[in-house]
Amino acid sequence: MHIIGIGVDIIEIERIKVACRKRPSFIARVFTAAEKDYAFKRSSPWQHLAARFAAKEAVAKSLGRSFSWQEVEILGMEGGKPQVRLHGRAEAVAAGLNVSEVKLSLSHSRLYAVAQALTLGGVDIESSPIGGDAQHR
Repeated sequence: MHIIGIGVDIIEIERIKVACRKRPSFIARVFTAAEKDYAFKRSSPWQHLAARFAAKEAVAKSLGRSFSWQEVEILGMEGGKPQVRLHGRAEAVAAGLNVSEVKLSLSHSRLYAVAQALTLGGVDIESSPIGGDAQHR
């Protein structure tokens, strides 16, 4: 397995809070039902929504494409780790790149939320340090 791509994004939590309050359609357009359910069960939903917003951006960057917001879904943390579920075009692009796993790290402070995504998969390549010949395994 090798690294296909990496992506990182940072967002101001207040910016997400304002967008959600000013335009309720923003919440419906950007976040899936599972993402909203997860965030609004928390005492500070805005930081969780902001982290998911940043995660969607980071995943798209790691895949080298942009997608509709609903095509990248960030699910609740299983064992402390957020899970990425891809839909539609995002799923098709990942399959075309032979992505087998998307690792995701989320964090937030009082003011910012940040996410980093690492896409793994593809064909393993073993190279000789001397000859430089690459062989597929």
